[in-house]
Amino acid sequence: MEIACLDLEGVLIPEIWINVAERTGIESLRATTRDIPDYDALMQQRLRILEEHSLGIADIQEVIRSMKPLDGAADFLDWLRARFQVVILSDTFYDFAEPFMRQLGWPTLLCHRLSIDERGMIADYHIRQPDPKRQCVKAFHSLKFRCIATGDSYNDTSMLSEADVGVLFCPPQNVIDAFPQFPVAKDYAALRVEFAQASMRDL
Repeated sequence: MEIACLDLEGVLIPEIWINVAERTGIESLRATTRDIPDYDALMQQRLRILEEHSLGIADIQEVIRSMKPLDGAADFLDWLRARFQVVILSDTFYDFAEPFMRQLGWPTLLCHRLSIDERGMIADYHIRQPDPKRQCVKAFHSLKFRCIATGDSYNDTSMLSEADVGVLFCPPQNVIDAFPQFPVAKDYAALRVEFAQASMRDL
């Protein structure tokens, strides 16, 4: 049996923090894991900026409620689910993801959680475990699943390396240059081809 492991932001939905930056005008919130490989450094930077500008969880959730999945994402996900077990492995937070999961038909999502203080500010974040995307793929392997994975950023590359086949989806050039070993799909049609070719089954 094969499992398709997908990143969320940049693969199925737009980057949440970029949308928050555009809505608030705070350019420093545009940074993502495409720019800063160290996830903890990135999140600590985000938390400082939110505190400085008195932006709480309600402000971010308001932005999220106005967002939709990427064009073609739902159809691609339906195509995958007809052929694979599908799990979304993300560095987002359950506090952010619910509106997108509803729009995508409630796929399985493994991500992180936030601590919200009495002011409604994000006080801290909690990852499930170090290098969680890689650890999920290792766990699936221990259950005798074959894994095909896709993502777009630095924080996806350990997952792609651990998977039986890893594919970059619409990555920036800096990620392509840093990880030339991974094939690149630039749209969902190309990503379907990569999954079909990587599969052990006749699709």
